[in-house]
Amino acid sequence: MTVKDAALEQAELRLHLMELALRHVAFDGWSEQALMAGARDLGLSAAQAHNLFPGGARELIACFSEEIDRRMLERLEAAPLEQMKVREKVALGVRTRLELLEGYREEVQRGLSFLSLPPNLPLASKLTWRTCDIIWYAAGDTATDYNYYTKRSLLAGVYSSTLLYWLSDRSEGHAATWDFLERRISDVLKIGGTLGKSIQRALDAPQALFGRRSRLRPRI
Repeated sequence: MTVKDAALEQAELRLHLMELALRHVAFDGWSEQALMAGARDLGLSAAQAHNLFPGGARELIACFSEEIDRRMLERLEAAPLEQMKVREKVALGVRTRLELLEGYREEVQRGLSFLSLPPNLPLASKLTWRTCDIIWYAAGDTATDYNYYTKRSLLAGVYSSTLLYWLSDRSEGHAATWDFLERRISDVLKIGGTLGKSIQRALDAPQALFGRRSRLRPRI
């Protein structure tokens, strides 16, 4: 077995363990207990589980978030993005991710509680930033100046608030959440002064302004 094959096998085993551990998160939270329960289901020892997730629960929840990001990007790349305005692509990115989380509402709720603990706040910021970065890249963004940070910071606020709204939304087809998402994006456009005008131009600009990067994957 080559080094590449071994790395691929380990990555697949990590993903499998994460998926089995997810079955226990609703009861044990994002914890060592959930990780060990998943390991038992997979027939792994505690040592093998820790070798796959040396960061414990933090690494486990990061693996879950990254897998949802990967699925989100796959769906976005299959969508007719070239026919949409940038603001529509960004909205689709947020909506797509929430739709992928539909079967994990309890796990997401427990994840927010876990990530809200002071030691985990840096990880929460990192995972949110990563999601927003992927959405902007999928939308064709090529910014490298201060707009790079501005767009992602604003989207982080939109995504986080929409996620919280979605968790408590019981409307049919989550229609209320999608209306909320549109309002939040509109609120961003109302930011006063030069910054607001800059963001509005960025969100309403045609695809050509950002170059043709609809299928460019970010470094993830």
